[in-house]
Amino acid sequence: MSRSSSLRDYTLSRVLVAPLMLWLITTLVFLLLRATPGDPIDALLGPRAPQAAKEALRARLGLDKSLFFQYLDYMGSLLHLDLGKSLTSKESVWEIIGKFFPATVELAIVSMAIALVVGISVGIISASRPNSAIDAAGRLFGIITYSIPLFWLGMLLQLVFSVQLGWFPLGTRFPVTVPAPEGITGLYTIDSLLRGNLSQFFIALYYLALPSLTLGVLVSSIFERIVRVNLKQTLKSDYVEAARARGIPERKILINHALKNAMIPVITILGLTLAAMLGGAILTEVTFSWPGLANRLYRAIAQRDYPTVQGIVIFFAAIVALASIAIDLINAYIDPRIRY
Repeated sequence: MSRSSSLRDYTLSRVLVAPLMLWLITTLVFLLLRATPGDPIDALLGPRAPQAAKEALRARLGLDKSLFFQYLDYMGSLLHLDLGKSLTSKESVWEIIGKFFPATVELAIVSMAIALVVGISVGIISASRPNSAIDAAGRLFGIITYSIPLFWLGMLLQLVFSVQLGWFPLGTRFPVTVPAPEGITGLYTIDSLLRGNLSQFFIALYYLALPSLTLGVLVSSIFERIVRVNLKQTLKSDYVEAARARGIPERKILINHALKNAMIPVITILGLTLAAMLGGAILTEVTFSWPGLANRLYRAIAQRDYPTVQGIVIFFAAIVALASIAIDLINAYIDPRIRY
């Protein structure tokens, strides 16, 4: 079987399996929400509301039906791409995603840029000086940043740089006294650049600085370890030794020969990490009161808002599934040795 046909068959199988995975996740979330303690009616009306009012609202929301029929109703709506409406705000879940997702995307992209710059730089410097104090410092950096709890570091940085020093703001994406950038993307940095407003651009970056730096530095440990380990192995390979024997400078060997092959695993981790950051930035957003979709998910869980929780989780799961397929295809295109 040729490489192109093998890749085509693999892509087709992944595309066919993705809906099954989403169905399993949807079913699991549906059942877990209803298995956990708490009643959404009590969250809406309060525990002291009259029982008649509770029963009327339960019937209006369809929560008086059996679990099986609730599941059938929800799956039927999903087949029409209807994620339902929030029990608390009465907005459609798609409207909630459109309103809050751009903040999460912006945080994830800036954090990923910081993670790549820091992680790859530390990994290259560490691997290029094996068994030295710099190499030991690089390993120590990776261990510390990987093991520090994100919420603890976030609270510490807020206490020092926001509360004590007053250098950075908290709890919002943009100051209420300044008009926010308007545009189709919802990303304040992008929209301000598209409008040519550098003042708004730097304000948006300023408000992004502390949460994105916290998340980016901690995620950088993943890239630091991958780059350091793979680059060390690559620098010991036969073709690198042959390049040294031909008298090629060490810097050119590092950049033109070793680094390209060492970066292939980074591409795999890059896509999956970005997808995980989009769907798992909840700790960062809650810690910094960042108005993103993960923070909205946290609030929906606390309010027992079934449709919002289910819709956001399915949305994040779809992003991860698509990112996984895309990264596999990119890897196969970049590295001809990969076969499926």
